Amino acid sequence: MAVQKDIGAYICSGCGLGDRLDCDQLEKVAKSDGRAKLTRQHEFLCSKAGVEMIQADIDAGDVSHIVLGACSRRAKTDAFNFENVVMTRTNLREGVIWVRPDTDEARESTQEMADDYIRMGCAEVKYQDLPAPSQEQGLNRNMLVVGGGITGMTSAIEAAKAGYNVGLVEKAGHLGGTAAALYKRVPERAPYSLPVDNGVDSLATQIQGNPRITVYLNSTVTKTSGAPGRFSVDISTESGDTTTENFGAIVQSSGFEPYDMSQLTEFSPESPDVVDQLGLEALAKEANGGAIKRPSDAKAVESVLFVQCAGQRSEKEGHLSYCSGHCCATSIKQAMYFKQANPDTDTVVMYTDLRTPGAGGEDFYRSAQKQGVIFTKGEVSEVTPGDTGPLVKFNDLILDENVEQNFDLVVLATGMLPNSGVNIDAPAPAEGEEVTETPVSILNLDYRQGKDIPQLVHGFTDSHFICFPYETRRTGIYTAGPVRRPMDIKQAMDDATGAAMKAIQAIENSSKGLAAHPRSGDLSFPSFRKEGCTQCKRCTVECPFGAINEDERGFPQYNEGRCRRCGTCMGACPVRVISFANYSVDSVGQQIKAVDMPDEFEEKPRLLALACENDAYPAMDMAAMNKVEYSAYVRAIPVRCLGSVNTIWITDALNSGYDGIMLLGCQKGENYQCHFVKGSEIAHIRMSKIDDTLSQLQLEKERVGTHEVAITDVERIPQIINEMAETVQKIGMSPFKF
Repeated sequence: MAVQKDIGAYICSGCGLGDRLDCDQLEKVAKSDGRAKLTRQHEFLCSKAGVEMIQADIDAGDVSHIVLGACSRRAKTDAFNFENVVMTRTNLREGVIWVRPDTDEARESTQEMADDYIRMGCAEVKYQDLPAPSQEQGLNRNMLVVGGGITGMTSAIEAAKAGYNVGLVEKAGHLGGTAAALYKRVPERAPYSLPVDNGVDSLATQIQGNPRITVYLNSTVTKTSGAPGRFSVDISTESGDTTTENFGAIVQSSGFEPYDMSQLTEFSPESPDVVDQLGLEALAKEANGGAIKRPSDAKAVESVLFVQCAGQRSEKEGHLSYCSGHCCATSIKQAMYFKQANPDTDTVVMYTDLRTPGAGGEDFYRSAQKQGVIFTKGEVSEVTPGDTGPLVKFNDLILDENVEQNFDLVVLATGMLPNSGVNIDAPAPAEGEEVTETPVSILNLDYRQGKDIPQLVHGFTDSHFICFPYETRRTGIYTAGPVRRPMDIKQAMDDATGAAMKAIQAIENSSKGLAAHPRSGDLSFPSFRKEGCTQCKRCTVECPFGAINEDERGFPQYNEGRCRRCGTCMGACPVRVISFANYSVDSVGQQIKAVDMPDEFEEKPRLLALACENDAYPAMDMAAMNKVEYSAYVRAIPVRCLGSVNTIWITDALNSGYDGIMLLGCQKGENYQCHFVKGSEIAHIRMSKIDDTLSQLQLEKERVGTHEVAITDVERIPQIINEMAETVQKIGMSPFKF
């Protein structure tokens, strides 16, 4: 039995809306075309009186679905926060009056825009239902941290302080990771003048004395299944003993491996007196404050050269193209080892660019200068064995001279490689291709898409580095520290705290059935009509987050806890059987069809903009705030992600008589900005095939355009819209006008 949907349409006349629009006309449109049961106007709908008016109608049971004709859905979210009612908002302020000139000539087209948005709002809400939690919720306040280095220990301690139990898994027989191998570390507090204790013992002591933290040494994760709030994890020891524990969220802090200096053959890495930075830490630990001795003959080092960016920030084959973040500060710290033991040691740091990030970076550098450390710009071309020590050939970039000089010891500042496990996106080896090394899985996920978290181009775990750095493509699993991006210890500790906070948020949200970022708080989740499913598997393949598996018969099997509510599966479905309670093919499709379509003789084209709600739609709002005008003929519909755009919307729009269609989504590719990672890329692939549809309909391909835009493209989005209007004017109206 169909649920009665009583629509209430509320029109605001504040913020200049009443001055620019005929609000009585908008009420009539809501009643006649939108079939609203109840319509009301208010001079300030977001005021206490306006909100109480709406709430009174809800409490009286007069409305179950409401349409707010006022400002953008991105504004006044606290005021318009009604429970137990379906709500949509039509953007009359930013979307209409703020992008149109206040002239008599523009008044008619401005009113037509507003009328259409009211029609669209009523059409949308009619096909929406109130979301409710799925039946998969559970509150589990246990957190798993994989990796017991500085990052992992910090995450565990911070989570325990917040009242959560932590299981800390470390593959070695002790905590500390790479940091435990350091003699000293770069200071993180003023006066930033000298190296300080590595801090491992202090953190380990805090963990050992905390009843909320359980440590698993000599252990690895051999299987991870489930979802946020109900992860099931097998933890196995070296001897093969396995225990299964349940966790609400996971932090992966598996650290990094040092770049293999043996690949730098030009620097004679086989020489005992050429070491990398970790090699020097071992020598410093052995010296324990005394004179550091070179490995070849145990002679106290009297001259040492630190070669920066050894095998990194380079496009040579086998080198790292990126900066590893900590190396310059680490070399400065290590140079101080020598100066503290013997101020007369000739200590040279050779660099092309010196980078000391962080609050105290400059002070630390100045402190080294005062101690007599020499900093010079130069490029080392070769290191060869010499009679008195390694012979270094370099170009002095200050004097532009080629120089040769012997040193007792050469230290190579090599980079870091993330210990991120199996790259599930890597192409399979070609037939006959030799596989030199198979990565060991970190999490051993039972996901259809693969064992580990997807990786970025350099092997660091995938995340949206601007908007949600700790998020991965596996909901409820967060990464922190150098496995996520190159960083130093201080940054890793800050990162660990942030990841722990996100994991806590996932634990709490999952207990209520709420989505993770960027639709944090959304209760909706996908469902599908089984009798219409063709088992094509497009939804399972295209889901960026591993939220869909397949049952034994090949039907999609949703894991709602993993779902980010992006709608990519809905956009992928060729038979349109996937939907959300409050977002569906119909809820958008009916908006498209609700627009009043002028015939071709009226010379009033209609343009459709399907705009990503995370970047494109906010950019349109900001353009409006800056009073940047664009065509009155556009009708914009925010979509959760461009990946949710089903091609039927394009076909329906063209058949309905739209003259031009714009898809406005995030940047795709290696440096993607898409909040749902792959959504924009997938949409571009789908739309690349729309030319066939246009050809079948005998329409020009210029009528449909897909654009990558950023939230900062405040001037560009109006330009895209206006250019489409000009294109339509040039090629003519659609022949499909009614």
